Amino acid sequence: MARILDARGLACPAPVLMTKDAVDKGDLKIVTVIVDNDASRENVSRFLESQQFSVKVSREGDDYKIVARRSGDAAASLSEPALSVDNTAGRKPKIMIMVATDRFGYGDEDLGKKLIISFIKTIKEMGDELWKLIFVNNGVKLTIDGSPVLEDLTAYEEEGLSILVCGTCLLHFDLLEAKKVGETTNMLDIVTAMQLADKVINI
Repeated sequence: MARILDARGLACPAPVLMTKDAVDKGDLKIVTVIVDNDASRENVSRFLESQQFSVKVSREGDDYKIVARRSGDAAASLSEPALSVDNTAGRKPKIMIMVATDRFGYGDEDLGKKLIISFIKTIKEMGDELWKLIFVNNGVKLTIDGSPVLEDLTAYEEEGLSILVCGTCLLHFDLLEAKKVGETTNMLDIVTAMQLADKVINI
């Protein structure tokens, strides 16, 4: 079965949710999704790849045409990992940190910016318990070219830390091309990560 989904004009995570709904409802062999922004292109493509589809993207004017063909046994859907959390005794807890600002706390702005730098540089002390670092809203500015913590975040990512950056937020601030670290993500991924985390810390 094949379907064509027109997700133009929809803000993330709507294009991903529309695609997920189509994949969940039917035995799709081919699905074509049309989107009109880079964040949706990246998020929809990544979701389909996670569902065992091979993905090809082409540019058509101002839009992107994402053509996905099922390439194997579509295992679990995006929501299913929540049902298979490893409850093995003795496993290390998964800590997720949500960073929604480029400064720490309220009051003096310069102090707040110094504190967030210190915080990012210090979170490595959490060790293996630090599972995901997610940047939303003004926090995405810490992941762009010129960020005072870009070198630290790049090192964390190279060491295996999962860093997710809100695509809608990058688009809002016109920073999608300026992002230098992390994987562009959407609210569906963020909500799923919150379900899987043992602890969520909001900054």
